[in-house]
Amino acid sequence: MSDNKTHFGYQSVDSDAKAGMVGQVFDSVAAKYDVMNDLMSFGVHRVWKRFTIDQAGVRPGQCILDIAGGTGDLAAQFSRRVGQKGQVVLADINASMLRTGRDKLLDSGLVGNIDYAQANAEVLPFADDSFDCITIAFGLRNVTDKDKALASMNRVLKPGGRLLVLEFSKPVLPLLSKAYDAYSFSALPLMGKLVANDADSYRYLAESIRMHPDQDTLKDMMGDAGFMKTAYHNLTGGVVALHKGYKV
Repeated sequence: MSDNKTHFGYQSVDSDAKAGMVGQVFDSVAAKYDVMNDLMSFGVHRVWKRFTIDQAGVRPGQCILDIAGGTGDLAAQFSRRVGQKGQVVLADINASMLRTGRDKLLDSGLVGNIDYAQANAEVLPFADDSFDCITIAFGLRNVTDKDKALASMNRVLKPGGRLLVLEFSKPVLPLLSKAYDAYSFSALPLMGKLVANDADSYRYLAESIRMHPDQDTLKDMMGDAGFMKTAYHNLTGGVVALHKGYKV
């Protein structure tokens, strides 16, 4: 893939065009995002996110950045853990998703220690060494230049801070992989059509999972971006993986 080309699902597109195309997908799915997450994962996404939150080791008074934070599942939990002396920034490049997340958190009474930022992960608009912990859940695969985004995350982390990347990955068992493929390319677009009236966006999401780097490749990419002690945990047989790394 040349420097000015990238993947949008299985399509090869101009790198400059991808962010807008991904934006259209999330404009379309924002209103039904939480419902579809529960349906697509049979609710297991909540377990994956809870594991991520526990692994983050967030403490009262810390500053947390949740990139591609969407409808605020992680930000809500971090808000409770850092307390009123801490700060959580819910960031998303997509205005529709950010608005949905903000409304959801405000409706649940979470105010005072959450800020909202429409931000591109590749060029985060924060000062160096700003955050104790950064999370990005199910968002990195949609980023055009993942290496640039990881470097940007490293820049805004405080020394000693940790990055956690929760993302769909490569199943470790061949039989599971075949079943997962069948489910992804048949059931997901059908559910998208029936629930969100949008089969194409969920077909893209399935394709984007397949084009995302596997566990070891992403681990190496984090190392190249300057993270140390990089490691990953496979969840649900590698359907999802949680990668961790630290800034020295």
